[in-house]
Amino acid sequence: MSTDAMAEGPVTTQSDDPDHELTRSITGRQLFFYTLGDVLGSGIYVLIGLVAAAVGGAFWIAFAVGVTIAAITGSAYAELVTKYPRAAGAALYVNKAFGSRALTFLVTVSFLSASFAAAGSLATGFAQYFAEIWSAPPALLVTIGFVLVLTVINFIGITESVVVNMLMTFVEVTGLLIIMVIGVWHVASGDADFGRLVEFSAEGNPALAILAGVALSFFAMTGFENTANVAEETLDPHRSFPRSLIGGMAVAGVVYVLVSIAAALTVSTGDLANSDAALLEVVKSGILPVDTGLLGTVFSVIAMVAIFNTTLVAVVTQPRILYGMAREDIVPDAFGRLHSSRRSPWVGLVFSAVVVVALLVIGTLVTESGAGLDLVGRLATVTVLFLLFIYALVIVSALRLRGQDEDHRTFRANTALLVAGLVGNAAILVWTIYDDPTSLLWCAGLVAVGLVLFVIEQLTGTRDRPLTDA
Repeated sequence: MSTDAMAEGPVTTQSDDPDHELTRSITGRQLFFYTLGDVLGSGIYVLIGLVAAAVGGAFWIAFAVGVTIAAITGSAYAELVTKYPRAAGAALYVNKAFGSRALTFLVTVSFLSASFAAAGSLATGFAQYFAEIWSAPPALLVTIGFVLVLTVINFIGITESVVVNMLMTFVEVTGLLIIMVIGVWHVASGDADFGRLVEFSAEGNPALAILAGVALSFFAMTGFENTANVAEETLDPHRSFPRSLIGGMAVAGVVYVLVSIAAALTVSTGDLANSDAALLEVVKSGILPVDTGLLGTVFSVIAMVAIFNTTLVAVVTQPRILYGMAREDIVPDAFGRLHSSRRSPWVGLVFSAVVVVALLVIGTLVTESGAGLDLVGRLATVTVLFLLFIYALVIVSALRLRGQDEDHRTFRANTALLVAGLVGNAAILVWTIYDDPTSLLWCAGLVAVGLVLFVIEQLTGTRDRPLTDA
């Protein structure tokens, strides 16, 4: 495809060469757990302490508001996926709606950058729980090993990755059920202080405290957008996506609110805020008549599985974005290559691992320099900034494309809710920038990586996509 074609057609196209086509193998059930597992593990285990610090005992409200806005955004994705069930996701939708090559490129690079930042944040969270079991290895070594293991699993294949994801989802749900059981036990014992659920530790307007909490908790709601990038590998996406995506988010939202309430009732806000592994404080509270040391170890393992599960989805997504960009002559052709036997976009997979490791190394060096950087929180904020920008554009695209490319199979989201979701995404985006403007520098650095690839393609590319297997 020529470089001018992006403004006229889809971001990804179906190749006539079966050696460079992705295989449809993901069922609706697998997609549901793919969504549920990604959303459930993408922050509740890592960021709940930071949310509690921002809001107070009422931090469960931030999760409730955040998941509502995210679910509305998810309905826009569901509508667009049923129109355009291809691997490019948001970039495809924005291109269809606006026909702008520059905007489409920015959305694509932003999504890829968000995935890199999310993987780095979650890898750091994984190391924090790992330290509860074995503190000897340096955290940086743990995070790098974590990324490499995920890369190998993804190389094996998408179907295997999704199956691993589905199995791990059951494990991470078990961990959150433990938190809810502790909360119920505490309430049944008559020791719960329900007044804590309406306490705000932040000074000033409670609405602003909630907004600050939503800006942090929104990281835990993300992940559903990754499902759009496996549309080209899903069986019957017109039926599977709306039910699986929205259903998975709804279940995750209910679980989030219940877990937040349980944590607020059982552990003080201060203890949650000061812990690197906040949910572990609930487990170690001694409320259940079980050895807290053993239960803490078991829960740490569950938390690591949950984080592993979520990061696996991000790692699955990254090379597929690069794969789609290569097919449109935006990045070098090498990123469009599939391995001859595993059918994995291996060049993009290796490159993605290198970028995430580089983020972790840079973040660790900055942290150790005494800059007072919370690497988990900073990379989570970077992720949210990119995704809020994308979410807003996706909602606008859904509204702009109404009446186009529709048939009886097309899902249609509620218009009033989409408008409300657009306002919500914009409000969180503005607040996040106001609250942490330094994160924009990290965003700029990641976007620069994409610009470098684009320049290399423009200088060396042949524009005919002569992709050959390794």
